[in-house]
Amino acid sequence: MNAPLRIHRVRAGLGGRQVLAGVDLEARGGEVLALVGPNGSGKTTALRCCYRALSPSAGTITLTGSDIASLPRRAVARRLAASTQEPPASAGLTVRESVQLGRAAHLGWLQSPGEVDRRVVDRVLAQVGLAGLAGRDVRELSGGERQRVSIARALAQEPAVLLLDEPTNHLDLRHQITVMELLVSLAADGIAVVVTLHDLRLAVEYCDRIAVMSEGAIVGTGAPAEVLTGSLLSGVFGIMGEVGPDPRTGRPALAVHGLATGTVDA
Repeated sequence: MNAPLRIHRVRAGLGGRQVLAGVDLEARGGEVLALVGPNGSGKTTALRCCYRALSPSAGTITLTGSDIASLPRRAVARRLAASTQEPPASAGLTVRESVQLGRAAHLGWLQSPGEVDRRVVDRVLAQVGLAGLAGRDVRELSGGERQRVSIARALAQEPAVLLLDEPTNHLDLRHQITVMELLVSLAADGIAVVVTLHDLRLAVEYCDRIAVMSEGAIVGTGAPAEVLTGSLLSGVFGIMGEVGPDPRTGRPALAVHGLATGTVDA
């Protein structure tokens, strides 16, 4: 299967502390892959290594077959885009102007956007449901709308890989569902979508595969029902639960029954 992003034995540290302890992972085109795990397990650090905000101390990351460390930043930006936990407010910019910033990787020095760039921006605005808000000041938008602006700006880069760090953070349930359904539709268009999530229920219901992180390592990867076993939920997350089909939708769903025996509320 097409896997434009591969992470092999990656180690990384922050402030003298090892955060990633030999991570192996691949992101496949046409699927949504969730990185889940307790706070401090290394999810965000793994993404930061992928979009080169942090350099690994060991291991390799390949992007469409090339070692990402050897690629110019502009070349990386044409293949991989990231939407981080706190997308910038883009003060004073309209939605269209903010999204158009994503075209920078395709423009020469001091080159102005052209007709091709305008068509790309039009397409991604429609794709994320913001065409009707193109002229609005970003500061006037709701949290969910601003999150979609951040995703649209990343999509304007026309990437093969889209990384999102907690895109549902601070959103109400309706907007969480809106964002997750958008990610599913993007994967259907062939993009490899990698998303970090705290909410296991969203990961189970909307993601094709789940990679569980614990103490800087991947401890399980696969379909939600295969990976999130009772023993893993207990050992990694400290909860009792199970994954099974939702009786109304038929999709996988997580049922949580309580805290695992011996765990305490931190």
